[in-house]
Amino acid sequence: MLNLVRPEEIFKSQYIEMIEEWKASGEKPEPWVLQEDYTFFNTMVQKFELLSKGIGVQEGFVPSTTFWAYDNESDKIVGAVNIRHYLNDLFLQAWGNIGYGVRPSERRKGNAKIILKLTLEKCKSLNMQRVLLGCYKENIASAKTIVGNGGILENEIEENNTGKRIQRYWISIL
Repeated sequence: MLNLVRPEEIFKSQYIEMIEEWKASGEKPEPWVLQEDYTFFNTMVQKFELLSKGIGVQEGFVPSTTFWAYDNESDKIVGAVNIRHYLNDLFLQAWGNIGYGVRPSERRKGNAKIILKLTLEKCKSLNMQRVLLGCYKENIASAKTIVGNGGILENEIEENNTGKRIQRYWISIL
């Protein structure tokens, strides 16, 4: 069963295993928090905790809370999610409130849909009434996940300097 857990030292080996799998696949881990240097694991975990409190947020970014999607049956971290507490101009334009990712071996199993559903519950506890999510137009699986959780397409925009199309979806949280 999947749960969203806060980053903690007790998940260190599962976390590193997930990141190593991602590296072996040749893909860049998503969301951005999975690209953090984990050499000093406790420092990374503390950074995520501080960001959730609005401490140490880089200019141009906003406070955010990170969760790992942990499957307690397999004792495996299957993905991660990062919730931006509010939108500034940058995140309103494209990527929105939520970034999530599923490790390569755990895709096509329904994990993304469950992770997003659990994330929306966390957003509700953060008193968010609606959230914006963005995905590349060619990422059909992500679009289906978002729509499957109530996402309504607002529009498509072109990503700066890449020519790629980003679809922007809103989800109301009741």
